[in-house]
Amino acid sequence: MILTGLVLGALLGLAMQRGRFCVPGMLRDVFLQRSWRTFTALLVVITVHAVGLAALTSLGVISPDYPSFMPLAVVVGGFMFGVGIILAGGCASGTWYRSGEGLVGSWIALAMYALSASAMKTGVLKDVNSGMKQWDTGLTTIPDALGVSPWLFVIVLAAVTGVMVRHFLNREKNTVKPARLNGRPAWKKPLHVYTAGALVGLIGVIAWPLSAATGRNDGLGITTPTANLLNFLVTGADKKLDWGVMLVLGILVGSFIAAKSTGEFRVRVPDARTTVRSIGGGLLMGVGAALAGGCTVGNGMVQTSLFTFQGWIALLFIALGVGAATKIWLKPTVAQPATGADGTYSTAESLDHTVDASAPDDNSIDAAPTARPLATDTAAHDAAPTAGAPRTSGADVFSGLSAAPTALMVRNPGAAASSKLKDLGDGYWALDSLGAVCPFPLIEAKDVMQTLQSGDHLVIDFDCTQATEAIPQWAATDGHEVTDFVEKGDASWQITLRKG
Repeated sequence: MILTGLVLGALLGLAMQRGRFCVPGMLRDVFLQRSWRTFTALLVVITVHAVGLAALTSLGVISPDYPSFMPLAVVVGGFMFGVGIILAGGCASGTWYRSGEGLVGSWIALAMYALSASAMKTGVLKDVNSGMKQWDTGLTTIPDALGVSPWLFVIVLAAVTGVMVRHFLNREKNTVKPARLNGRPAWKKPLHVYTAGALVGLIGVIAWPLSAATGRNDGLGITTPTANLLNFLVTGADKKLDWGVMLVLGILVGSFIAAKSTGEFRVRVPDARTTVRSIGGGLLMGVGAALAGGCTVGNGMVQTSLFTFQGWIALLFIALGVGAATKIWLKPTVAQPATGADGTYSTAESLDHTVDASAPDDNSIDAAPTARPLATDTAAHDAAPTAGAPRTSGADVFSGLSAAPTALMVRNPGAAASSKLKDLGDGYWALDSLGAVCPFPLIEAKDVMQTLQSGDHLVIDFDCTQATEAIPQWAATDGHEVTDFVEKGDASWQITLRKG
């Protein structure tokens, strides 16, 4: 039965990877974009989860244990976790599935997350964890405190979620459709975020009876299983290798299969600055999740669906932590175009990132249609894949190893974008966002678009899977025309926007 955790985890990883499911991104959109569209996907998860768990509980299939609300630990831990996921570039589940896409920065954050969570739960910080939890209110669920049936909350939540989903789906029908990658088969296209949310919620419901059958009376969870995995690897204690550990390992497996099969896997190595921030973010995530009693999955999806005080208050303070970190580190600034000594930049090198600059393959160059031949800039990012480069073979998953030329996570987007915006001539500009993960490709694109004139073209190179949805969505919303959108190689894309 323990292997059901691995199978269900693989399905979860597949759904999250194909749906670009990212809770930090959903929360960031509220602060950065003033949009509740993607946050509604989280409500879909909670609603599907809540309906399923209420039904299973009413039928006597499961008997959830409801955690007691410890305000100090939940508030402090939730806020720390929210800050940490901005630094790390993903939440707990997001770090697991993005590790399956080949992001080494996520590997580092994941290791630090496991280390700090383990230290808080069973290690040197155990006393700190228990000390912060001494203030115990004794409150468990909101329905119980009010003396009403949980079904009342389920119905209200379902109604609110339904209204919001309908609103945003109608808006999508009545607005310009975001551009899609040229020539990509249907099976490689990402899932709609609401479809992904429904699948994640359904997987969460199925998780409860399968987990309970192994003696683990819980559903989806990331923090404790991740800590248990580290404890098992260090101590060899078989009791730590439970259904939850299989679940998180399954997320990694499922995400890798999904990414590899769709050409979205490539090992990407962060720079020193990003590495440090991945370490810091991972440590904050582990400490925060241990204090709060869960992460964006354990609290933000599971405990919220059970309508516990811990779940909803933790989610609130996770959001506030994300908001604070967003204001500090993700505040956009206006970028200024940068040019070479002669005011030009090589189309071949800026757009196609030729591996061998001394002997480029003319067939691999997909220059802007009206751009004139320009001088070569030897500062091209040689490590990135070319349009004509051979794809990574299935036998060697690490053959696409490359070093990210820029910081992957938190940085000053305006400063970074200004140094990477190059004049191609004839109204074409190139923005190199390779190595930047969501939301930085979008932030950089929005920053530099402000500096361009109406009718100018912005050619953006990026390797963040989330940006394949975020950039076209922004372009459609803000009235910019997508004139070209192509896949350049494994986990490498190029989109051309005409400023509206």
